[in-house]
Amino acid sequence: MTTFSLQATPTDAADWLDLARRAEAAGFDALFAPDHPGKAAAPFVALAAAAAVTTTLGLGTNVSNAGVREPALLAGDVATLDLLSGGRARLGLGAGHTPAEWRAVGRERPDVAGRVRRCVAVAEAVRALLDGAEITVDSPDLVVHGARLAGPRPVQSRVPLTIGTANSRLLRWAGAHADVVGLAGLGRTLPDGYAHEVRWREADIQAQLAEVAAGAAGRDTPPVLEALVQQVVVTDDAEAAAADTARETGLTVAELLATPYVLIGTVDEIHAAVTAHERRWGITRFVVRRNALDPLSPLLARLAGDAQPSRS
Repeated sequence: MTTFSLQATPTDAADWLDLARRAEAAGFDALFAPDHPGKAAAPFVALAAAAAVTTTLGLGTNVSNAGVREPALLAGDVATLDLLSGGRARLGLGAGHTPAEWRAVGRERPDVAGRVRRCVAVAEAVRALLDGAEITVDSPDLVVHGARLAGPRPVQSRVPLTIGTANSRLLRWAGAHADVVGLAGLGRTLPDGYAHEVRWREADIQAQLAEVAAGAAGRDTPPVLEALVQQVVVTDDAEAAAADTARETGLTVAELLATPYVLIGTVDEIHAAVTAHERRWGITRFVVRRNALDPLSPLLARLAGDAQPSRS
C-alpha cells in the first residue's frame, strides 16, 4: 500500500496543532519534523504537542542528525514520545551534512566515512537502549558509559527505524538493519550546508537500490523504501511546471517527471507516477512538505479507495 507522510516544523502553536489534525484527517500516515538545531523547532517537543491532538498519526523525525545527538538523550526523547502518543513514535536518523550544526555543539564535522561510522554507532546504541539494554561504547566515533533507559519505556516492542541517506555504505547498513530506508536522492552538499546536488536519474536510483538490496540479502523481510519528495505541483501542464526545476538540476523534463523525488501533474498523473514507482523501484512511501497537504488530499482519498478490498 502506498502511503504519504508530511514533513513540517511549527512556527505558530495553533497552526501546528491544526496542521497535525488536518494531516491525520486527510489520511497522511505520519507527521515528521526535521531536526536542524538552531534552524528549526525542537522536533520532539513539537511532535509531543501533535500527539495530544491526534490518535492514529505516526510521529517522528525526518531525520535526526546522529552526529550531534547523543544516544541516551535521543532514546529518552523517542521513548517519551512513544509513551505520550500511545505507541506512534518513529525514529529517523541520518549522518548529518551541515557543518554549522556540528560547530554549534563544539565539534568539527568529520569526513563522510566518519559521519557514516558515527551514524551507525548511534543507531545501534539507540536501538539497544530502546530494547532495554545497558550499553558502553568507547570508540573514536562514539563514547557512552553505562547508559540505560530505565524509564520511560516505549509502548511499542520495536520503534520503527528509518535511515535517511544516499551514501553507499549507509544504504547497505540500512538494508541490513533498518525498518525503512529513506531515499534522499541527494549528492554533494553545497556551500550553504543545506542544499545539495541531486542524484535523481535512473542510473542513480538503480545504484542506490542495489546497495540496499546487497545489505538486505538474507533478511526475511526487506526494509520498506521511502522517497523524500522535494517538489509537489498539481497542475494540468506538468512539462511547463517541471521546466525550471529540470533546468536547475541539469535533468531533462522527462527525466525529472520520471524520478520519485518530484511529483508533478494532475492527480491522475501523480497517481500513475506513484504506482509506477512502486512497480519499478519498490518505493511505497513518500514524504512531502507541508505545502503539499491540500493539493495531495484528493490523491490520498483515491489511494485509500485503492486499498479497500473489492466487493464481488
